[in-house]
Amino acid sequence: MSETQRSGCPINLTLEALGDRWSLIVIRDMMFGNRRHFRELLTHSEEGIASNILADRLKRLTENGFLTRADDPSHKQKAIYSLTEQAIQLVPLLAEMGAWGRRHLPATRTLSVRAEILENGGRPLWNAFMDELRESHLGTPRPSTGPKASDQMRDAYLAALKEEGETH
Repeated sequence: MSETQRSGCPINLTLEALGDRWSLIVIRDMMFGNRRHFRELLTHSEEGIASNILADRLKRLTENGFLTRADDPSHKQKAIYSLTEQAIQLVPLLAEMGAWGRRHLPATRTLSVRAEILENGGRPLWNAFMDELRESHLGTPRPSTGPKASDQMRDAYLAALKEEGETH
């Protein structure tokens, strides 16, 4: 019997597959920040991830099937990372985690507004966002031609930033 068959609990298996909080942060930044290069993930991390931790998580996420790595055609020495279908299907999990955090933890308006949009939009918005991710990361054309979920989240974030600037 394999270790996977022995452990059995889906929550434990999911946690083991993801690894730790840094792995979720990398996936989050790729999903919601469209950060696809090592340098972007490193320099734009709100949490200040160290380069050795980032390199390790990118390697682990690739080995575990959450990311793919390819040479960047625009630059010989760069790699571009893409989410796999497995990672894209984490959108509902991240949306629920964001909603829980918004309700129970002291999050700022600017950093929680996207979670609010995802929570209010529910499964239809999650599905639309996953379709966008499939288009940009997997090359699968988006079935809908309606407004993009990412545009809704970006616009809400920019409005929250503007409000924050006006109150300070």
